[in-house]
Amino acid sequence: MHFHGARRERMFLASLSFFVAFFIVRAITHMIRAGVGPFHNIEPHGFHMHHMVWGISLLLAIGYLWLMQVGTGMTETCSAWGSRVTSLLFGVAAALTLDEFALWLRFEDVYWSREGRESVDAVLLFGALLSAGLWGRPFLHAVAKEVKVHILRRH
Repeated sequence: MHFHGARRERMFLASLSFFVAFFIVRAITHMIRAGVGPFHNIEPHGFHMHHMVWGISLLLAIGYLWLMQVGTGMTETCSAWGSRVTSLLFGVAAALTLDEFALWLRFEDVYWSREGRESVDAVLLFGALLSAGLWGRPFLHAVAKEVKVHILRRH
């Protein structure tokens, strides 16, 4: 696949991994709740560990790497491979974290309640933001061009 610039490629990879990870996490949590398949909650010593812990930890690690200019694509020494991996991991980490947005908003486990819908809303908003960074400018320019053509035809 060809992209016009490394930044657009990173946005694509982050968007793709974000949505894929979100759907996988949601599927796994539904399977855990239904008691289907090999999945189960991670509960070391009886303490339930939410998947947002893994997401936040990964976000911190990626943020640190990016502060060190590892995987940003912004330096001559940055490899395309490192840039792609950190972008993919960022998307996964963001999905793991935002899937439990309602928990960190309310400090209460509302994943399966009506309030848990706030997590899905947060995922959709952030996913739209990631996607807009990828295709937003060309799309908005095309819309503006069509509006201009439509207005000129009316006059």
